[in-house]
Amino acid sequence: MGTSLQPDMAQPSAGIQPSAPQVSELLEASTIRPAELGTDGSLLTQNEPRVPQTSFPKGNYRLERWLLRKLLDRLGDLPVAVILPNGEELPLGGQPPKIRVRFHDRLALWLVALDPELYFGDCYMEGRLDVEGDLGQLLQMVFRRFALEGKRPAGLGTRLLSLMRRTASNSLARSRRNVAHHYDIGDEFYELWLDKELVYTCAYFPQPDLSLEQAQQAKMEHVCRKVWLRPGEMVVEAGCGWGALALYMARHYGVTVHAYNISKNQIAYARRRAKAEGLDDRVQFIEDDYRNIQGQFDVFVSIGMLEHVGPAHYPTLAKVIDRCLKPQGRGILHSIGRDRPMEGDRWISRRIFPGAYAPSLREMLNVLEPHGFSVLDVENLRLHYAMTLQHWLDRFETHRHQVAQMFDQRFVRMWRLYLTGARTAFLTGTLQLFQIVFTRTGQNAIPWTRAGLYGQAVPANPYASSAE
Repeated sequence: MGTSLQPDMAQPSAGIQPSAPQVSELLEASTIRPAELGTDGSLLTQNEPRVPQTSFPKGNYRLERWLLRKLLDRLGDLPVAVILPNGEELPLGGQPPKIRVRFHDRLALWLVALDPELYFGDCYMEGRLDVEGDLGQLLQMVFRRFALEGKRPAGLGTRLLSLMRRTASNSLARSRRNVAHHYDIGDEFYELWLDKELVYTCAYFPQPDLSLEQAQQAKMEHVCRKVWLRPGEMVVEAGCGWGALALYMARHYGVTVHAYNISKNQIAYARRRAKAEGLDDRVQFIEDDYRNIQGQFDVFVSIGMLEHVGPAHYPTLAKVIDRCLKPQGRGILHSIGRDRPMEGDRWISRRIFPGAYAPSLREMLNVLEPHGFSVLDVENLRLHYAMTLQHWLDRFETHRHQVAQMFDQRFVRMWRLYLTGARTAFLTGTLQLFQIVFTRTGQNAIPWTRAGLYGQAVPANPYASSAE
């Protein structure tokens, strides 16, 4: 999930500005590294040094107040106030504040002013700032204010930093490191707050009051019906998570599945489960990259993997689909997306999902168009993902003390912000969830109507056997 947690805010453009050496010193001092990978691929969060303190001019925070005003003036009249480290309260508008953002040290204030996209998350994670009130409500107010602008936060240092950034390629080696960073941090952690089958993608709620377990079962059934699975077919799944969907397809639809994944933890878990359920003869879990898929299949399934591919590798993915799909084949691409192309959030990329990118619908279609695939169906499950994340967040908060024992309080705050921000992004339309069903051009053996998605009888297709 490559979510964008911070919509755009104005850059200071006039008045008192720190000198170039001062900015350079701040950026050098602010290198926070709370989530780096160890040599074994585990997430290191313990015993790491805090950000070094930097000396600042003493006084009445006049410069800092100016920076915050310039940064926040586009938020409008919101019931939010900022509390400076000296206890002074700085309201954003004329309304009585319902939420307060409290800065605990001067450097945190400067970091957020310089680069809010990165350092709001870092400073919250480190406990250098706190949100007094509902974190989700604060994010929702900010997100809704800027949802239509299609922009993200800009502080004093954002343009300078953007010149230094390079989009890392999701090569075979880098993809393995990226996946290990997020998924190989312990199955026990995910078991605390995912459903019982560890489905870590958007659930489907035919009725809003379904439990998370029921909604994830409904999602898997929804996917199977969309691709019109039939007994005896061969299915390839690119990016299978902990294996729930592959096992569901084999168990309920009588298909044979080759499921690819580069997460060692997830593949090991899925293999144990397949053997325990007596499905290891019909589901083969393969620890390998999607680029190495071999064989011919009736159906191609990708649920939540496209976000980790990156636009530079879409042509490669397209060739893989074209190579492995039979002439009568069909498939589904399910991905977090956006209304328009946009660079991924840097805090998410650094702390949560390295290498992630949420494509626009047009970018997703770029995977299919070069090889003559026809789109049969497009659905947006944005609000279903918001509800999924609410379930995850509620369960996460219920088990936060256990999470803190597994990792530390900083890890708890990092994931709280991630899950809350992701939920808010789907609620406000900053993020979308697209499902695209496709087939070969001219393939006529397809359902006549969408009735089968809802458990209704599907009329016979009079052209199913036609080559025209």
